[in-house]
Amino acid sequence: MRLILYLGKGGVGKTTTAAATAVRAAELGYRTLVVSTDVAHSLADALDQPLEPMPIQLTERLWGQEINVLDEVRQHWGQLRTYLATLLRRRGMDEVAAEELAIIPGMEEVVSLLHIRRQARDGNFDVVVVDAAPTGETVRLLTMPETFQWYAARVMDWEPNTLKVARPLVKALVPAADMFETLERLTKGVEALRETLLDADVSSYRLVVNPERMVIKEAQRAATYLALFGYPIDGVVLNRVLPPDAAEGAFMQELARIQQTYRQQVYDLFAPLPIWESPHYARDLRGLEDLSLIGNALFKDVDPVKVQFRGTTQEIIREGDEYVMRLPLPHVEIGKVTMTKRGDELFIEIGNFRRDMILPTVLAERPARRAVFRKGVLEIWFGHPEPVSLPQETPM
Repeated sequence: MRLILYLGKGGVGKTTTAAATAVRAAELGYRTLVVSTDVAHSLADALDQPLEPMPIQLTERLWGQEINVLDEVRQHWGQLRTYLATLLRRRGMDEVAAEELAIIPGMEEVVSLLHIRRQARDGNFDVVVVDAAPTGETVRLLTMPETFQWYAARVMDWEPNTLKVARPLVKALVPAADMFETLERLTKGVEALRETLLDADVSSYRLVVNPERMVIKEAQRAATYLALFGYPIDGVVLNRVLPPDAAEGAFMQELARIQQTYRQQVYDLFAPLPIWESPHYARDLRGLEDLSLIGNALFKDVDPVKVQFRGTTQEIIREGDEYVMRLPLPHVEIGKVTMTKRGDELFIEIGNFRRDMILPTVLAERPARRAVFRKGVLEIWFGHPEPVSLPQETPM
């Protein structure tokens, strides 16, 4: 079983890339499902085929699906939502507010992932390719298993202890007992889901970027958070690259020059991950034939279903009261390390090597104290958070 998730800023070509990967995988003989978790589905448009909430067969080895999140929530959370809303109303909460708060934060994302895992686990498909929502939503989605488990534990503590101790005796009299059993089953499913998402032999995360400054910045942020939570990234798709013969005229030549600068940044920033390039086509591409063209041009002789990279691109660990960020840089020569920190950005220089890094919040609020480069690994140490100085009140 393989699970491949494509992440990226909205509009970078993530849906087309996911669909092209699925078409290529099917051509190579894999039973393949391509599925969208984005609320604003566009997968059917890319495939030029109508899709439904359950998998629809498109070719001999290819299926497509657009998950109906509301149906999934009702199926997994319907009874529990009713119970929690009732419990909140008993505690004096407004009826509308109680209905809203009865949905665990991120429940839509959780049930989408549970559905996808079930499809892969049941053996119906060799590989499931996921067209995920835009980067920010997807990072939130991938952190939901931890959030869900914390929230569920709080819910379990709402009822009196007698219910937990004597549940078999009161089950017939207290319908909540059934609700808690449902919640326990769901929690176990989420635990198994997290194991799947972290298993580098099963799951791979791939970033889709364009040669543009803001797109690259967001992809860096996504890569940082994926590494922070231990999700295995195995490649980057550099999409919509202008072909060399397209640079005619002053405007196009300048655009191509700027693209080449950002193109080199992608290779520098995301090393040692493999980079696959897709050109900027001069026409609207849609349908299985066009997707086959893109998939073959993108991967060439590479089997996109195989794991393409193993290892960590960065690691963040805690050492006492400090944090250490470790960056493997095997091809950089040892030299003096220079670093500058501005907000959530860290600028690193080692000889001719330069990298602009995006820091997670836990590091952005801490000063970068020192950096050491040894045995191909850069170690950056972050100290205690800097104190926040509050404005002084002026006496009247």
